Parts: sequence; structure tokens; C-alpha cells
Amino acid sequence: MIIEYPGRLPGLNEIIAAAKRGKGKYQPYAIMKDRYTSEIGWLAKKLPAYNRVDITITWYEPNRRRDPDNVVGGTKFIMDGLVAGGAIKDDSQRYVNSILHNFEVDRENPRVEIEVQEVSQC
Repeated sequence: MIIEYPGRLPGLNEIIAAAKRGKGKYQPYAIMKDRYTSEIGWLAKKLPAYNRVDITITWYEPNRRRDPDNVVGGTKFIMDGLVAGGAIKDDSQRYVNSILHNFEVDRENPRVEIEVQEVSQC
């Protein structure tokens, strides 16, 4: 099954910058992580509960400016959101067989498509 997150997730550079600004009462990274994990968690509630999965994430960016290693920084929010939404029990290797990333350009509709497929138990 596929769920779709509208828009873009923060890239690794934005995540690192938020973590570095984390001084004082409000921690920018914690706020960022809570927001995106929660949003994806709500989307993940549409999915059934899986035992072990292969995940394919297709990142539809508005252009090719961000490096792939920067784009995939949002994977942490996706995996934690799948757990929060009940689609997987945990995001450890016990429950996640693989994560594949694809990159596309869609200027009109940037988004992240998250495909979750159950892996048969051997």
C-alpha cells in the first residue's frame, strides 16, 4: 500500500541546522521531529499492521537542487511515523527488511510517496 505526504520533508542540512540551534527552552529539532513524525503517523493509520516490510520511498522534488543524501534525511520522520501510526511495531532490522529510495521531479506537486509491502516470513 502507498501513502502520500504532501510537500517536502526537511532535508539533512535543515535537520542538522535545527539540532545546532537547540539551545534554550524550545528545541528546534525536537519540534521539527514531533511535527513530521506526527503528520506521517496520521497518514500511516490508513495502513494495516505489518510484521516485516520492504519500504520504497519516492521523493518528488520541485527541482533537482537538493542532493539525494540531503533529501533522504527525512527518512527518520517517515520510519518513526510508521511506528507511531501502527503500521510497523518498530523500525529496527527485525521489522524492516529494506528501504529503497527513488527520486523524481514534479514542479507542480512535490510530495513523498511511501510504499509499504509485507515481506513473507521464511
